[in-house]
Amino acid sequence: MGSRLQIEGDESVLVRVTHSNIKSFSAEIRFSLQMTVEAVKEKLWKKCGTSVDSMSLELYDETGAKISVLSDNARPLGFYSPLDGYRLHVIDLDPSSVTSGGWLEDTSLVEKYTISDEAYGKLGGTFRKFKETLPLKQPPGQESKISDNYMGDLCANIKIGDRCEVEPGERRGTVKFVGQAETLAPGFWVGVQFDEPAGKHDGMVKGKRYFDCPPLHGAMVRPDKVKIGDYPEEDPFEEEEI
Repeated sequence: MGSRLQIEGDESVLVRVTHSNIKSFSAEIRFSLQMTVEAVKEKLWKKCGTSVDSMSLELYDETGAKISVLSDNARPLGFYSPLDGYRLHVIDLDPSSVTSGGWLEDTSLVEKYTISDEAYGKLGGTFRKFKETLPLKQPPGQESKISDNYMGDLCANIKIGDRCEVEPGERRGTVKFVGQAETLAPGFWVGVQFDEPAGKHDGMVKGKRYFDCPPLHGAMVRPDKVKIGDYPEEDPFEEEEI
């Protein structure tokens, strides 16, 4: 039987990553086979929030059968012979982890701050105060109306699957939606899945799902904020080629 070590001739692998506590978390991530298991965990910590010391990794093939447990942090990922399409399952062993108890998925678990209507009315700088000034600044009959085709021309060269960079912040990601959004303002919108948790949602906006992505990785932005190009996901643990 040949060796299971699979580094030479195949330098990287694209696997699907799932999480024991975050059921909605599912991401396709490319790893170098020369990365140590510890480096893989470091990269996944930035994606899902589970610390390296509390993380256990299991490898499953495309049929769902468990292949191995990545138990040796010092070994290269290629030792465990992952292939494109395999699944890497993150198990969070810390019962007090930020990912436990559904806190990252169920907003009903978060205690809400409440204030009485009377107390809110006494506050300055609120949205209610701002709305009260609008009639004074805008004469009747002069209300601005956004066209249903607003910024539609900017979407001509934006396609689902394109890599992109979103301003402000130079946040990189992948285009997941292009079109009009019935729960948002008129005009065209672009849904983006960020490489890092720099978004606001998981693709669902005001009860309407426009695409699927991990929690806090999604955003809906106007097309003029999106730059399409070859923006690879930055990987600080990837060794430079010689």
